[in-house]
Amino acid sequence: MPAVSIIMPVYNAAPYLEEAIGSMLKQTYTDLECIVINDGSTDGSDAVVRSFRDPRLRYLENDGNKGLVYTLNRGLDEARGKYIARMDGDDISLPERLDVQVAYMEKHPEVDVLASVVRLIDAQGNPTGYWKEDRDHVQAEAINAMLPVNNCIAHPSVLVRTEVLRSFRYLNSQAQAEDYDLWLRMRSAGRTIHKLEQPLLLHRILPGSFTRQRQQNVFFKLAETKLRFALAELRAGHRNRVVMKAGLSSFSDYGKGYLKEMKHWISPE
Repeated sequence: MPAVSIIMPVYNAAPYLEEAIGSMLKQTYTDLECIVINDGSTDGSDAVVRSFRDPRLRYLENDGNKGLVYTLNRGLDEARGKYIARMDGDDISLPERLDVQVAYMEKHPEVDVLASVVRLIDAQGNPTGYWKEDRDHVQAEAINAMLPVNNCIAHPSVLVRTEVLRSFRYLNSQAQAEDYDLWLRMRSAGRTIHKLEQPLLLHRILPGSFTRQRQQNVFFKLAETKLRFALAELRAGHRNRVVMKAGLSSFSDYGKGYLKEMKHWISPE
């Protein structure tokens, strides 16, 4: 069995897919399987995936467009490795990514999730800088303090212990923020998240991506995600600092969101 299972959901990523898949199959760490799941793409992504002849590539297709949460959980069920690496169909992993992450996880058995800082690129692959929350919160203490307030973990940069991720899974109720909800639930349960300061992923931000769209008023999305998380945890009897801080900060975000909307109404751009 492979040591690392890469889960790569794909939906209409044809222009970037060859480079994304290639970046995983060309890793210096070779004991891996790359599970590519086509979620009903209509742009020729299928042909791109089928052009690869590497036996480590496992290609699956959903029966239509099922959504990211369904696709991630399907990949989780299919994974055979000790570790799961997340990857998106439009990002680029640097060649040493898995070598560095696996070595760290083997040395630190107490760590459940290992992320890395990411570099941002545009549609053409040009560097556009760093994600501030990611770059400013690298140490475990800083991550733990920040997560109940805002996400600071880049989902496609992580390596996770398979048994841990399977015990949490992704929730349909938090679609479009399934990764942030996952980190909150893990921290509420006392799981350990570390991050490497070494950038190991080029994270592509496209003009029509959810990441770009939500910048219009990120406060409402943050508030909704954290409030759903906090209410679900409280109903399950989980009362701790992560839950309470996330719940309280959701109300602050709602207020900031409404203030931003009011400013836009008064002085529309």
